[in-house]
Order: sequence, then C-alpha cells, then structure tokens
Amino acid sequence: MHQKSKNLSALKLMDNATLFSQFSTQSKKGILVIYSNQIFSLLKATWILLILFIQKFSKLSAISLTYMYLGIAVVLVFFLVRAFLIFKNFQFKIENNHFILKKGIIKKTNIEIPFDRIQNINFKQNIVQQIINVYEVNIETAGSADAEISIKAMTFEQATALKNSITIFDKANTKSEVEIKEKPLLEIDFLALLKVSITENHLKSLLILIAILIGFFQQLEQFFKGSGNDELVDNFISENSSAFQTSIFIMLFFSLLLVLVGLISSFVRILLQHFNLTVFIKNDTLEIDQGLTTKKSIVLKKNKVQHITISTNPLKKILGISFITFSQAESGISKEKKQEIIKIVGCKIAQISAIKNLLFPNENLNDFDKNQVDSYYKSRLYLQGIFVLSLINLGFYFGFQNHLIFWINVVLFPVFALLIETKFKKRTYLFSEDLLQINFGTIETHQTILPFYKVQCVSMQQTFFQARKNVADLVFQTASGKIKIPCINSTEALKMYNFALYKIETSQQSWM
Repeated sequence: MHQKSKNLSALKLMDNATLFSQFSTQSKKGILVIYSNQIFSLLKATWILLILFIQKFSKLSAISLTYMYLGIAVVLVFFLVRAFLIFKNFQFKIENNHFILKKGIIKKTNIEIPFDRIQNINFKQNIVQQIINVYEVNIETAGSADAEISIKAMTFEQATALKNSITIFDKANTKSEVEIKEKPLLEIDFLALLKVSITENHLKSLLILIAILIGFFQQLEQFFKGSGNDELVDNFISENSSAFQTSIFIMLFFSLLLVLVGLISSFVRILLQHFNLTVFIKNDTLEIDQGLTTKKSIVLKKNKVQHITISTNPLKKILGISFITFSQAESGISKEKKQEIIKIVGCKIAQISAIKNLLFPNENLNDFDKNQVDSYYKSRLYLQGIFVLSLINLGFYFGFQNHLIFWINVVLFPVFALLIETKFKKRTYLFSEDLLQINFGTIETHQTILPFYKVQCVSMQQTFFQARKNVADLVFQTASGKIKIPCINSTEALKMYNFALYKIETSQQSWM
C-alpha cells in the first residue's frame, strides 16, 4: 500500500512536470483581469476629474461631449490592446527545477528562478477573479524585485498543479506528498473574528482610517479650490473648529464617536483580511486560507521562515488567544514596498505549540531563566517620555491658549510613568543552545523566537553614554531584518556576542 502511494505520487509529479514543460500562457480570462486592473488604476488616479466632469456635464456643448466620449473610447481600446499584448507575451515553464518566465511588450524580460529561492506560492482572488472563477498565483522569492512574479489568471487545477510542481521538488521535501489532515489546525468563524477584532489595537485602526480620510479630504479641497469654491471649505473648518473648542459636550461626543469608529474599523479590517481563516499543516509547510473581498491562499515553507513573533494583550489573555507573525527573507523591493506580513490571528495555546513544534522541533525555552535588560534602558525611556510630554504641552498651549489645559498633566504623568515601567519590565531575553527569545512590548506583549542558525551576522553597538554606564546593544542581522536587544551589561553582551558568533560559524543548517 505504501509503495502504491509512492508510485501515485511519482506519477502525479510527472504529470505536473509535463504540464509545464513547454511555455504556457495563463487562462484567456487573464485578459479581462489585466484589463480591469488597468481601468481600476486609471479611475483611482483620475476620480477627481470624473467628479469635475459630472459637475460640468450640463454646461458642455454637444461637440465637446462627442470629443470627450471619443477620447474615452480611444483610452478604453488602448488599454484593451495593451492587456491583450501583456497576456500574449507573458509565458512561463518549468525546466530543471527552475521556474522560467518571459514577458514584456516592447522591453522583453526573461526571468529564471531556482526552486530553492522561492519562499511562498500564494493564491489570491479579488472580486473580478472570483466572478470569473480564476486565481492569481504569486510567486515570492528572497531575490530582486524582478523575481516577484504574479500570474493573474489560472484555473484552480492549473494553480494547484503549478504549486505542486514547485513545492514537491523542494530540497526539504523530495520524497512523497502527504495528504492534508482532514481537520485543520485552526479554523476561525465569524463570531471568533468578532472576538479577535474587540482585542485589536483600535488606535492603529483609527489612525489608518484617519490617514485615508485626510488623503480624501485633501483631494476634495484641491477640487473645490480648482472650481473656485475654496471659501466653502475654509468657512466650514473655521466654524466647526471654534464650536469644538468651546463646547465640552461636542468634545465628549466626538471622543465617544472616535472610540466607536475605532471599534468598527478594527472589525472591518479584521473581517476583510482574515474572513474564513483556515490553517493546515502539510508536510513541512503551513497552508493559510483567508480573506473576504480578496481571498488568499498562502503556502508558508518551514525553512523559509526566519523568525516568528507571538503577540498578546490583556484582553487577548482573558479570551485565551494570541496572534503569530511570520518573518521571511525580505525581497529586493522591500525598501520601496514592504513585504506583505503573514499573520495568523485567534491562536490558542495548543495551536501555538503545534506551530512551534513544526518550526522548532524538540526545542523548549520554558526551562531557561529570563534576563532583564539594564536599568539604563529605563532611564532612557524616562528621558524620551519627558521630551514627548513637553511637545504635548506645547501643542496644548498653542492649540487652546488656556493655562488650565496644563492640569491634564495630572493624568498624563502617571500614565507615562506606568507605560515606561511596564515597557522596561517586559524587555527581557533568554536563550538556549539553538534558540534566542526576545520579549518586549508595552500594552501588547510580544515574544520573538529566532534560531541562531538564521542569524547572518551579529554586532555589539555602544554609544558614548552607554560606554559610561557599561552597557551595550546587541544587533542580530537576519534575512528579514534586524533584531535588537538594547542596553545589556557589557560583560554579558560580550559573552552572548561570542556565543552567537560561534553558533553562526559552526552551524551546518541553511538559513534559506
């Protein structure tokens, strides 16, 4: 029976390899996907002109309207032709454990990626792709920006075959394909997502929403100024700002409204990102399916994960849940466009243990003592806090022109002191023979776990003031960025520095 299973796996492997042995194009529905993406990008960049056109529509002559309609038709046809040429020239195949792609209309590009450089193969569906029943396949690597590949339209069978052709040939997984367990490791329903959203950082959600509204308001302001109605905006702002400053009821109402908006925006953000979240463990990979308007299926390889961070907060602790963030090697586009964060929310203790066992088998840090950073770190936090409080007080003074506002420091000083003491207390670290764990946070508590063999280099840094206090910072450079332990006693920092160097130089394991 076992031999028969191996033969079937080998046969399936050959079928996948044969399917992509010659240059192939994506599904013809890809033309519609590419075309709709181009039109959406155009509308996003010119929506303010569309409003202006609607406003002036009744005043335009028949000839002007004819020319405008003709211009729009030319633009639509141009983008349709461009979408067809992009589709026709986008061809790919698999050869000698390499993914090979050629693309381009005028400027031709050829890309060849070895399988062992591929980090993730993710499936994705936006609204248009869901309607026409195709999947976007994203192939992410740790290489240059040119190595990030997006195939816009494949059937589910084609996408699965492509994924299997690449992942089964992985160096760490060359034997046979193991079926996914019937029961997923984690499955989050609507009510569970509601609980997760309640425990989220609502200030972060609110700030994101405010940033979007500010951008929208600025565009509207430019529109009104362009149409000669800028006085309407200025009068509206001045009238409402004066009413806000003079009415305590308006301030209270506005504060409650912000809290409500923060809660709603957190729920919407979580629902859109993590709707129907399901996690499977398959071979040495995690398969994550989630998303509402944009559905995603992410294949996360064990050997591509650089480190993980387990996060919780007081509300999450009461509900017994945490979330895990996975850090991978940054691609060449990381400076321009931050690599998408892979996160699993709503994890319970058993699920966290299962993921730890997958990534760090036979490793247990519970038997090791935590090390507290030096008290110099706390002194530095207090100096930073005093500076921030000074800026807040200056803002209050110039914003309200009333000395009574400084009484708010009676609340601010204790809050800042409590946050600083909490942040210092949580700044700890511990390490075993193979793993380093760094704990940090203020309201939320974060626990980063890093295998030493994933560290590319380690440095010990010390400012003039730190040298006087006999403390130093340890910085661990990984393929996913830097991890720092601040303000360690210099003697302990040197011991840990030498130990990390020893582990880096003697490790036989590959960091990728």
